[in-house]
Amino acid sequence: MTDCASARHLHPYMTADISGCGGIIKESPEDFQVEEIPSYLPCGTGEHCYLTIEKRGITTLEAISRIAKKLKVSERDVGYAGMKDAVGVTRQTFSIQRLTPEKALSLELDGVRVLSAERHSNKLKVGHLKGNAFRIVIHGVSGAAAELVPAILEILGKRGVPNYFGSQRYGAQGNSHLIGAAMLKLDWRGCVDRLIGDPAAVRDQEWSAAISAYREGEVSEALRLFPRHCRSERDVLQRLVARPGEYEKAFSAVHPRLKKMYLSALQSFMFDQVVAERIDHVDELMTGDLACKHINGACFLVEDATAEQGRAAAFEISASGPMFGCKMKRPEGAVWELEQQIMEQVGTELSAFDLPGGLRMEGERRPLRVPSDGLSWSASGDAVTLEFTLPKGSYATSLLREITKTF
Repeated sequence: MTDCASARHLHPYMTADISGCGGIIKESPEDFQVEEIPSYLPCGTGEHCYLTIEKRGITTLEAISRIAKKLKVSERDVGYAGMKDAVGVTRQTFSIQRLTPEKALSLELDGVRVLSAERHSNKLKVGHLKGNAFRIVIHGVSGAAAELVPAILEILGKRGVPNYFGSQRYGAQGNSHLIGAAMLKLDWRGCVDRLIGDPAAVRDQEWSAAISAYREGEVSEALRLFPRHCRSERDVLQRLVARPGEYEKAFSAVHPRLKKMYLSALQSFMFDQVVAERIDHVDELMTGDLACKHINGACFLVEDATAEQGRAAAFEISASGPMFGCKMKRPEGAVWELEQQIMEQVGTELSAFDLPGGLRMEGERRPLRVPSDGLSWSASGDAVTLEFTLPKGSYATSLLREITKTF
């Protein structure tokens, strides 16, 4: 399996034969705007209040925390449809039971502004959205952007956007997937070693020194040096100081939600490997594929790729890739052989995902490419503005990297 340093650069471009325009993204919050496209609108009656909010500079979870604290409710009582990045300006919807629209509209919070509030009959849940609409400004593009950008967008509009998760799923050090891989192998020292990380992967000098101290066997010194915001690392090191060498007990200090995230990062990494292997033909089907229907996500076995290719060309269906898990539906033939090779590279198998303690990963299928609707662009000086929509679960970075060729 590749190391964490190279994990950030595994994703070949679909439009590799066209140069990128370069440039800088997220220079200011207004340069990266995203708005949820809901699956349904609130009906106007019911005991749940749907708040459409605009947040800037904070994550979805931080926005939930601030709203819950202000209203004196549990964070678990706040429903949401999807997670959004901290960088940029985001409009998304939350739901809170037994909250009046009038009180919701009166909320004043740092980094959060309530735009509208209406009643509905049920709590908002993860996945209750069609997709997201983006407006993104890229600054400092090359002089050839006026020729390059439309050429790339034409290909993406026809063939689709590679459905990469990308490096944002691999954590600050780019190694979350490696922690997940060690978990599947029940390699507890490997889990701790990967969690603590690589001193070369962080810029903060004290943080880097803490990692180096751990690698040199100076656990107490590592604990002393680790930044306060590295809570999981500090909790693990505290247990190692009290019980040297007991790595399984030390790693048990990590919150189950984070453990699930590491396993999810591994799934994402392995899926991206499959997309990378098929990138040159990502809009084509193979016999043995499990094709995904874009209208509802249902999958079916492709017994004759030639017969189904017309539906793929019309973007009705696409080949799917694996979110590996113990109950994942398997493709057949050469498609399954490729996916088995990915598992062999990681050193795992489907049954390994059947972990105890609420960590079981059942697996699912995910399309290798997604449609991008409403693709448009404009230029002003050395800046390019892009507008487009993507289905839920896909990432704008997958489209942006094709345009810029810088990451």
